[in-house]
Amino acid sequence: MTYYNIKTRFTASVMGMLIGWSGIINHGIFEILQGDKSTNGFFIEAIGEAHRFWVYGTEGAFTLIHNYLITGVLTILVSVAIIVWALKYIHLKFGTTVFLLLAILLILVGGGLGFIIVFIPTWAFATRINKSLSWWNKVISPRYKKILSSLWFYSFGTMVVLWLIVMELGIYGYLPGQNNPEIILNVIFVILFFCTISICITFICAIASDINSRKSGKSKVLKLPFYNFN
Repeated sequence: MTYYNIKTRFTASVMGMLIGWSGIINHGIFEILQGDKSTNGFFIEAIGEAHRFWVYGTEGAFTLIHNYLITGVLTILVSVAIIVWALKYIHLKFGTTVFLLLAILLILVGGGLGFIIVFIPTWAFATRINKSLSWWNKVISPRYKKILSSLWFYSFGTMVVLWLIVMELGIYGYLPGQNNPEIILNVIFVILFFCTISICITFICAIASDINSRKSGKSKVLKLPFYNFN
């Protein structure tokens, strides 16, 4: 039997898109701005001194390509591929496998390392898009399925906002009322942790909603501005 868990897919697609955008905005563009010069090693600072907004706004990364310009171009190309794949193909038979391979490629060409902590749960839960969810159906009681299902939208919004805050702080380090870079850096780690927790909660809520929708026989359409999920 073929299954299609629409909210699980929607959550994975949007988070995959955000990961791709972070590769472009937080790394690729700034690597290109450093120009056609050697990286002098495998570990680099995506944001060079000339374009840095705060002391810890370096966006460390790893790259096999020892040239900032080429690294930046490849980072943007792979990031775009991740965005397109997450939105259009992640639900296919080998969709999550390709998604994982693209993420590994992004790491190797300078797309950063911080996104790994949010990618892992995103990829893991994305593998459930075409599954029966029978285990989840057993461990989550009907009462909690209903509660979790009703919380999906709010958890989803929290997940997106937290990741966008991490992206902003990584570049600008702007935190209202706070100028101490050490404190801001610690805040980034705390928000990144809660973002990861939020991703897991959002997927669990999505799974509960997908199970309820399947039982009720409802088939909903979820829309992004440029793509429909049905």
